[in-house]
Amino acid sequence: MRRHKKLKEEAELNVTSFMNLMIVLVPVLLLNMVFSQLAVLDLRLPAGDQPGAVAPEDVTLEVTIRKSGFTVARTYQEQTEVLATLPAKPDGLDYAALSTTLQDVKKNPVFADKKDITLLAEPETDYQTLVTVMDTVRIYPAVVAASLVDALLFPDISLGEADAPEVTP
Repeated sequence: MRRHKKLKEEAELNVTSFMNLMIVLVPVLLLNMVFSQLAVLDLRLPAGDQPGAVAPEDVTLEVTIRKSGFTVARTYQEQTEVLATLPAKPDGLDYAALSTTLQDVKKNPVFADKKDITLLAEPETDYQTLVTVMDTVRIYPAVVAASLVDALLFPDISLGEADAPEVTP
């Protein structure tokens, strides 16, 4: 008895629909990757009480965020000097005045090369206020060669909590 081998027909693989999916999916994924990188804000959180972590001769710049306004101060060897007090306007905090004040501070030779700043916020500070202050202290619009660009102020931001509530007389 002879056995006949049945010839199996090879099925054609139709990849047209898969290729159409890839043609649409790859650009969409690449575009999302670029936008997600633009939305990242790099922060340096406090390291805690580590002895020797911060050299005492460093001058730090602090912005305290309160409902009543902003306080810009510098700390040098445990001594804090208030550089400016910016009261809130009737319609909210004065971000333009904060930006102008920090631009003036940046002109000081002590802070000319400084890139770090500490934001101290009251516990009740809402998220949008904090993000707006972070954007304000990082960059400001400047005109260079007849075009509007974002100039850097203090891009390295540290966050903290304001010590004690402000006492109003």
